[in-house]
Amino acid sequence: MIIKPKVRGFICTTAHPEGCKAIVREQIDYVKSQPHADGPKRVLVVGASMGYGLASRITAAYSFGAATLGIIFDKPANGARTASSGWYNTAAFEELAHDDGLYAKTINADANAAETKQKAIEIIKKDMGKVDLVIYSLAAPRRTTADGTTYTSVLKTVGAPYTNKTIDIKNRVVSDITVEPASEDEINATVKVMGGEDWKAWIDALKAADAIEDNAVTVAYSYIGPDITHPMYADGTIGKAKDHLFATSKQISAEGIKAYISVNKALVTQSSAAIPIVPLYISILFKVMKENNVHEGCIEQMYRLLNEKLYKGEAVTDEEGRIRLDDLEMQENIQKEVKALWNEIATENLPTHADLDGYYEDFYKLFGFMAKGVDYEADTNADVKIPSLEG
Repeated sequence: MIIKPKVRGFICTTAHPEGCKAIVREQIDYVKSQPHADGPKRVLVVGASMGYGLASRITAAYSFGAATLGIIFDKPANGARTASSGWYNTAAFEELAHDDGLYAKTINADANAAETKQKAIEIIKKDMGKVDLVIYSLAAPRRTTADGTTYTSVLKTVGAPYTNKTIDIKNRVVSDITVEPASEDEINATVKVMGGEDWKAWIDALKAADAIEDNAVTVAYSYIGPDITHPMYADGTIGKAKDHLFATSKQISAEGIKAYISVNKALVTQSSAAIPIVPLYISILFKVMKENNVHEGCIEQMYRLLNEKLYKGEAVTDEEGRIRLDDLEMQENIQKEVKALWNEIATENLPTHADLDGYYEDFYKLFGFMAKGVDYEADTNADVKIPSLEG
């Protein structure tokens, strides 16, 4: 079949297997080309199929030769419907990792479920012994807890409405948007979904099964950003969840496994694309960071996290114990330029004030499109298998 992007809202409903494979290979080649620290050898990645989770898995495998077990929740192809990009990314990673002699297995199931944790523990104990790094990179919109209650997260402010600029990316139009505050129930539900409860459940399950090393490390991902985005992010419902995630890191550490929050750079992801105001900020940020030669994507960030911040001697943290991978984004000169452009930006000056082409390219690459060297007019087999799920 000929696979073309079909965009609806902030998601693409199709994905291209050859494009995903090309992008995964490009990330692997980047890591291979870099110097490597001495790092973990048996790694569990919860949320391994896209973005920071996928880049973490690639970096662990190709920086340290680590065996990796990935937890994903993705859909295979079905008739005329392509698989999800996460499915194709995982298939590509496993194939390339196996070709390079690396252990890589995957579980395709709801990471929140106790059954998934038990299956992961069985594989770890059988094949890996104990893990020495757990990456928690889950970005699910909802979560069902052990008592059967399903919680759904919301992207809202807390306390008061917030009005600022936003962008219709498809039509390239800047306008104002007002985001209404969340109710207490919505705030609590967002914390349930995006906070640290499930992260700690994973660590507790691994400890109870003696499937994690005593000196293991675990990392979860967060974002803070500038004042422009605070009402929608750091001070909004997501921020409340991330506060809970940070508090959970302290609790996990107090109970024996060293836990870190890595505060990462703003990037184009399925999650960030859905947040009002944020895509416009990202498109301006990309312009400024590229002009200053400090722009990074997921793989550069995760390479730097594992090789320069976490495993090169003592972990490099701020005064609160967080790893700051947003250090380049938050440089004073970068934020000064971004704020100046933000204050001036309008539909008429988008081409000079923002990198919309870069935003678009990163968005389409999430789904395997716009990859270098891929013939998107060629007939493509959408029914791709993930090796470790085949038997």
